[in-house]
Amino acid sequence: MELKDSRYARHLLLPEIGEAGQKKLSAAKVLLVGVGGLGSPIALYLAAAGVGRLGLMDDDVVSESNLQRQVLYKEEEVGLPKVVCASRRLKELNSRLEVDIYPFRLEKENALDIIPRYDLVIDGCDNFQTRYLVSDVTSQAHIPYIYGAIREFDGQVSVFNLPGGCTYRDLFPEAETIEMEEPAKGVLGVLPGIVGCVEAAEAIKLIVGCGDLLNRRLWTIDLLTLQSCMVDI
Repeated sequence: MELKDSRYARHLLLPEIGEAGQKKLSAAKVLLVGVGGLGSPIALYLAAAGVGRLGLMDDDVVSESNLQRQVLYKEEEVGLPKVVCASRRLKELNSRLEVDIYPFRLEKENALDIIPRYDLVIDGCDNFQTRYLVSDVTSQAHIPYIYGAIREFDGQVSVFNLPGGCTYRDLFPEAETIEMEEPAKGVLGVLPGIVGCVEAAEAIKLIVGCGDLLNRRLWTIDLLTLQSCMVDI
């Protein structure tokens, strides 16, 4: 990868990233589970940042109701597979990006094969069972897992499986989440953009090795009040 061109100039000027960090981004392999509201900003900013390989997993097609918040997609793509449309858009943004597409759900039958191919996994999904599966496989394989979730006006982010850290199951024991499950509610369109960008920022920090990660901490935000807080796990 040529680092001395203008594409990554603003990264190269940051001592926390620089040429060494940009090379780490170029060599990184990241799996994104879910390419919807959260996955859209995560994928766009990781592609723009110079991540070398991005795996996109989602079995859904673009629907008109997605366009309110899923900024990867266009009106003319309604009805088309999200991973195909996302791959095309991301490569338009950064032709150097390598993209793996998985147009199906993460299941027990494929998780043990696919997840270990990547350096870290980022959560763009919207259900507890997929998160438990990601948590179990990543913790077993010692792969970092960046978690994010949204609901109405609220969002949260954490990072699991780091040294001395905890897992998603430590934060949400399965019995508790069964009680929490309820029909899907609305979501403010900009919320996944904000939360997804925080997830992408944690991924970049983790890859290049800078800053304080959300290890054993849960970041939350309420957009109705713009109150955010950090909770120790």
